Amino acid sequence: MKMTWAQWEGVLAQPGILREGAILLAVLASVALLCWWWARRREASSDHAASVLLGEHGIDGALFPTAAWLGTAALKWSMPWLGLQPGLVRLVMPLLLSLLAIRLVARVLRAAWPQAGWAHAVERSVSWIAWGGSVLWITGLWPVVWAELESLKWKMGGKPVSLANLLEAGFWVVVVMVVALWLSAAIESRLLRGATDNLSSRKIAANLLKALLLFAGLMVALTIAGIDLTALSVLGGALGVGIGFGLQKLAANYVSGFVILAERSLRIGDMVKVDGFEGRVADIKTRYTVIQALNGRESVVPNELLITQRVENYSLADPKVSVSTTVQVAYGTDVERLMAVLQQALLQVPRVLPEPAPSVLLNGFAADGLELFIVFWISDPENGQSSVRSAVNLAILRTLQEHGVEIPFPQRVMHQRPTGAP
Repeated sequence: MKMTWAQWEGVLAQPGILREGAILLAVLASVALLCWWWARRREASSDHAASVLLGEHGIDGALFPTAAWLGTAALKWSMPWLGLQPGLVRLVMPLLLSLLAIRLVARVLRAAWPQAGWAHAVERSVSWIAWGGSVLWITGLWPVVWAELESLKWKMGGKPVSLANLLEAGFWVVVVMVVALWLSAAIESRLLRGATDNLSSRKIAANLLKALLLFAGLMVALTIAGIDLTALSVLGGALGVGIGFGLQKLAANYVSGFVILAERSLRIGDMVKVDGFEGRVADIKTRYTVIQALNGRESVVPNELLITQRVENYSLADPKVSVSTTVQVAYGTDVERLMAVLQQALLQVPRVLPEPAPSVLLNGFAADGLELFIVFWISDPENGQSSVRSAVNLAILRTLQEHGVEIPFPQRVMHQRPTGAP
């Protein structure tokens, strides 16, 4: 039952209000302590990650306001047995509902889009609306405001629609979409947990499931709000035209993302080279793919680019990659014997594979010496090629020094002109 501010003043001034406040405070403190204990136990038993229910510390998730509201509701029901009239309890219950709405929206948005900047703006908007609704409900102004909103009407699709209907539709859209996002985030976390070889298949299943849940949630929310979906046919047609013309690039990126995941031409963990940028595929989103270089830099590549342009995938068929280097030795060196010695030296270098075995080839006759071309194979290109090439070069240099093989270098003699010569 909604009450005016004068009635609230009378309730708060009634006898036993301090006793009611002490009991209410004990209930809230017990619920907070229980949520905190549950969060600590969960953190100690498994890998800890902020969840929608518990948050990071137990009391900053959706569980605390939910349990607190249930506790205050039970207290309100049992207060006549204690000889008390509910006053503070009726004041706190709508505030706890507002806190629940804020915590739920905030946690679900952070779980679904952890790096989205617009999510913070949505959180602030929901906070203002939730606290404002609580104030209107507590002060008894809600029926008056709602009646004014229902009086503001216009026609949409041949049917009268009021501002109250739109707000109600928006409320249900938020509720259903939050539930859909919560379910999709939980299912995606379950699907991707511990996945190794079939990570791409699980990723496409998670993305498709999220899209289906969001679409179904939107349709259910509009139906619950009483909005005729046929009235949105004109808007749907305009949206289709907009996607066909103005948003064709965006639509192409989304379709390309599903094609990449379905064909498995690129998989999370593959070493690729795209448009001169080389790195490991860190994540495949529905619109773009994140490629992380070995130096920590990340490149966000639109999925359409991965479909329409050339992509070098070092890990698609075989993770083994060949690496080469060159060295010159002086003329007169026993090249055949040296080639066999260098092959044995390369096999002692870590990361160099024994099969395919490294090879040393006589590449050509340079002006200063004989040029040897050395090829070896590695199976972990994600760890980079510079370090293993450096290790191989050091092994070659050490071997040449041990066997007294000279590395020639150009000799350039500068002749100085006599003084006065033309």
